[in-house]
Amino acid sequence: MRRPTLLILLLLAAWGGLSWWQSRPLQHSPGVLVTEAPQQRPLAGALTLPDDAAYRLTPRARFDLSARVLSRADYRFDAGADLVPTDLALGWQQMSDSAVLDRIKISQANRFYFWSVRRFPIPRRAIETESANMHLIPADAEVRRELERVRVGDVITLDGYLVDAHRADGFVWRTSLTRDDTGAGACELVYVEQLSIAPR
Repeated sequence: MRRPTLLILLLLAAWGGLSWWQSRPLQHSPGVLVTEAPQQRPLAGALTLPDDAAYRLTPRARFDLSARVLSRADYRFDAGADLVPTDLALGWQQMSDSAVLDRIKISQANRFYFWSVRRFPIPRRAIETESANMHLIPADAEVRRELERVRVGDVITLDGYLVDAHRADGFVWRTSLTRDDTGAGACELVYVEQLSIAPR
């Protein structure tokens, strides 16, 4: 193998290793990390959010939460990627506890969040109501940069609004307004005004 080719391969391997190290999942000892469920409040009067270049955003409720990141999926090419670059599967209460999560297989694909178990570590309904897949719309460049830093295992806090999104070509993306639903339409579409990551 010629030296330039070997050098390129070594550089690519080093870059890949560094990228993995910087984005590797965080590990936590057993114990609930987030004790509170997400908070959803009615809007106080009429509210208009800045429209995205291609979308009209309709606020449905004020929304804030702290949660553990169970999984993340980034999108660049699907129908909504220009509005929502990242989905986070988030967990709170029992679904923020490593003793529980170590017994649940979690994944994301095609804007959905999936989980499976061999034996339930907690009741099925607790898994369904104490975790959710959330489509996140960064309000500005600062929120987008912070979102890019989020790793699986992080505990994050976010504030914003649950919204519906409408596009001129007729495409409509509606948010869930409850944490009790499952399946298609159960994901939250969140306009994120503030996002912070707990110290690692």
